Amino acid sequence: MGEAFRFSVRVKPGAGREVVGGRWGEGALIVAVAAPAVEGRANEAVRKALARAFGVRARDVAVVAGERGRDKVVQVDPAPAAAPEVLERLLGG
Repeated sequence: MGEAFRFSVRVKPGAGREVVGGRWGEGALIVAVAAPAVEGRANEAVRKALARAFGVRARDVAVVAGERGRDKVVQVDPAPAAAPEVLERLLGG
C-alpha cells in the first residue's frame, strides 16, 4: 500500500448492471452502477465498485470532486502499489 492515488471517472447511474471499465473523453474511467443518482446512492455504489476493482476497502475510496455530477475525481488512499496498472487495464490500455 502506498500514497493516495487520484483519477477521473464518468459515472453512469441507473445502469442495468455494474461495470467498471472503458475510457470516457480524455481518459476518465467509466463506472456504471445500478443505483440511482438520488441521495448519494450512486456515489456510494461507485465507491464500492471501485474498491472491488482495486482490491481495497470501500472506506479507502472517496469522491473528492464532482459529488453531484457525473464527472468525478476519486481518490484511493492508501492505494495498492499496482494502482496505476489496474487503472490502465480498466481503461482498456
